[in-house]
Order: sequence, then structure tokens, then C-alpha cells
Amino acid sequence: MEKKTETKVEVKANGPLIISGHFTVTLSNGESKTMERLVICRCGESGNMPFCDASHNRVGFQAD
Repeated sequence: MEKKTETKVEVKANGPLIISGHFTVTLSNGESKTMERLVICRCGESGNMPFCDASHNRVGFQAD
């Protein structure tokens, strides 16, 4: 029997979204990855979109 894991989304102040749980992500190239933690960019400046590369620190991102 497969263990059910709760999915949790955490919004970091002036930073990324952190998603944890157990899920499959399909990338733009069609590749699928099973993941338990995902960090998504909110500032729009990441060099690895949609994933966070900490560019929010460099650009001084401030969330509304």
C-alpha cells in the first residue's frame, strides 16, 4: 500500500514558494521527475525558471 503524503506550500517572505510532498513534475522538455521538494521562483529573475536560484537576493525582491 502506498503511503499518502500531505502536500505543503510555504511562501517565503520576499523569496520563493517551497512545495513539499510527493508529486511528479513534467518539465517543458517533456521529462518527468518525481520530487518531494520543489522551490519555485516568485521574483521572475531566476536563470533556471521556474525554479528558484536565489536571484531574489541579488535583485532585492520585495513581495507585495
